[in-house]
Amino acid sequence: MEDKGLSTNMRRILLVINCLILAVGICGGPLMMRLYYVEGGSRVWLSSWLQTAGWPLTLIPLAILYFYRRKVEGSNAKFYFITPRIFIASFVIGVVTGLDDFLYSWGGSKLPVSTSSLLLAAQLAFTSVGAFFIVKLKFTPYSINAVILLTVGAVLLGVRSNGDRPEGVTSKAYILGFMMTLLAAALYGVILPCIELIYLKAKQVITATLVLEIQMVMCFAATAFCTVGMIANNDFQAMSREAKQFNLGEARYYTVIVWTSIIWQCFFVGVIGVIYCSSSLMSGVMIAVLLPVTEVLAVVFFRENFSGEKGLALFLSLWGFVSYFYGEFRQTKKQKNKSPQIEMKTTHTESV
Repeated sequence: MEDKGLSTNMRRILLVINCLILAVGICGGPLMMRLYYVEGGSRVWLSSWLQTAGWPLTLIPLAILYFYRRKVEGSNAKFYFITPRIFIASFVIGVVTGLDDFLYSWGGSKLPVSTSSLLLAAQLAFTSVGAFFIVKLKFTPYSINAVILLTVGAVLLGVRSNGDRPEGVTSKAYILGFMMTLLAAALYGVILPCIELIYLKAKQVITATLVLEIQMVMCFAATAFCTVGMIANNDFQAMSREAKQFNLGEARYYTVIVWTSIIWQCFFVGVIGVIYCSSSLMSGVMIAVLLPVTEVLAVVFFRENFSGEKGLALFLSLWGFVSYFYGEFRQTKKQKNKSPQIEMKTTHTESV
């Protein structure tokens, strides 16, 4: 049976797996989105839709988990775990995620990739504040240090970047894109703690199946929201025309579309998995620490300059990453040291 009461080692293994999945999404997603815009794509609602359109892929692990439960529990195995209350909460968060996807896609169409650092820096700060107020997350000196270092490193990439305004983008559109990007960061900084709050208020065992069901409902709702936008903007009809004018060719246009949706789905599965195994702040830290990797990949694939500022930002991000995990290690060690003392006190009380 699936159980929330995972061992510490199993939880760490799952955390590493989800971090790797998240890394694929956060590094590949922005690059695929930029590839779409650079090579001639211009449909913002389509770009937003692609971020969650891969939600049917979640049915694959859900089916595997269901057949595993059938094998272990027989005909008593539940088909699904999500309750109406959790479904509604997940759907509402999904609609907000759809709006966030649109803001992010619109900003990404107007800004150079270097300014994504400002988005990620702000997202970490907003996630920290959101986690503090929404789920009452307690800060440690190490987590505070990590947030500061990661934020400074990410802001440094944006403020000191040599990236200029893209050709064909007016000053007004650039400023509007900048503001929408920051608004998307603020919104996602609230979404992550809200997902964690669902887990805390679920009033049932949080299993891997339930986590995937929540993620699927969220992505379905976000996709439905963006589908309405695409219909209103006639994006479905425009796709065939855009494919013929795509710089890489019509076939590769659809290849980019498919792989963009798959890679972004890795991001959402990874985010919700990291929250399940750790916390919403941990998700924010992982997103921020992977920023320099995205920048390096942008240098490799899009021939961007790797300046000294980017090197310094990479150092600060890695420092913050180590600081956060060192604090987690000390916290875990402290809890382990307390456990034997509690057991000894309990034994002594019972003997008396």
